[in-house]
Amino acid sequence: MKNLFSNVVVAVLSTALSFFLFKTFFPPQIVEVEKEAPAQLVNNINTSPRAWTAAPPMGDFIETSKKVTPAVVNITSFSSVRSRIASGSGVIISSDGYIITNNHVIDGGAGFEIKLHNNRILRAELVGSDPTTDLALLKATGRNLQTISYGNSDILQVGEWVLAVGNPFNLTSTVTAGIVSAKARNINILEGAYSIESFIQTDAVVNPGNSGGALVNTRGELIGINTAIISSQTGGYEGYSFAVPSNLVKKVITDLKEYGEVQRAILGVEIAEVNEDIAADFNLPSVIGVFIQGVSMNSSASGAGLRRGDVIVSINGVQTNSIPELQEQVALFRPGDSITLEYYRDGRKVKKSNVILKGLNDGSSSFRR
Repeated sequence: MKNLFSNVVVAVLSTALSFFLFKTFFPPQIVEVEKEAPAQLVNNINTSPRAWTAAPPMGDFIETSKKVTPAVVNITSFSSVRSRIASGSGVIISSDGYIITNNHVIDGGAGFEIKLHNNRILRAELVGSDPTTDLALLKATGRNLQTISYGNSDILQVGEWVLAVGNPFNLTSTVTAGIVSAKARNINILEGAYSIESFIQTDAVVNPGNSGGALVNTRGELIGINTAIISSQTGGYEGYSFAVPSNLVKKVITDLKEYGEVQRAILGVEIAEVNEDIAADFNLPSVIGVFIQGVSMNSSASGAGLRRGDVIVSINGVQTNSIPELQEQVALFRPGDSITLEYYRDGRKVKKSNVILKGLNDGSSSFRR
């Protein structure tokens, strides 16, 4: 019993000594751990995409609306006996009264009445129109009018916020917001062999009466003229609206103002979209560009040495990966202007500078294939 007691005492003393020595020569290290922020549960399942996608500050929309609304007008077309035949919207581009609208808004009209955002009424005359782009230019009897400046539609990006300003159902100065859904859309609404359809598609609400109104970016620059919608049988908005890009608008309107008609240049090629089979057959790096099926004799393309099987991929450095994109870029120029083409031939990329464009009546209409 005595031995057991001695052993217990020795064990206790040994443990105490060990603990003392460890604490003296091996003090504990204090490690600071950064406190983690509590997790936040976000449920976007049943919310509108506009509630959680990145959007510009509301102030951008407010200031842009204030800036552009005074420059968008309501247009009424009258017959020769003063009966109302159509109405739509227009955009003032000069302080002395030049106004852009759609051709279908003024088509058949003998007189035009302009209603400003402050309800002031002006008279206007037709300067010129271009059915191939559905654009027209009016001249109103006003001075010191509020205007909208042109933006660059080539640098517009899909997903960018835009505002549509117009007069749907004669509701003056209506502003709606949306994003750019696509570019270079062809929806086959314009007639004629040389019609240009390379629309900006948006989901901004556009209805009858918005035709000829402004599509602007958040800086208040004109990047399109609202022209068409895809609608239900009732004619209402279905989420798809289309605008003529501003770079094409600027060229057409400048022609109408200076010449009274559009100075249309053509390349003189018969073209088709590139698909996987064409890309493989002609050794393209990917499905890109516009395929040349035939070249018109005595045309700009013929003079530049283009031939069937070539695939045009850019004009003046701007990519042309679809027929609408190619048509839009060529339409920006007048007869006599020179352009730079990039195209693939036999799998090799070729750059051709100083290609002189001709007009509609300058070359033969027969194609060499």
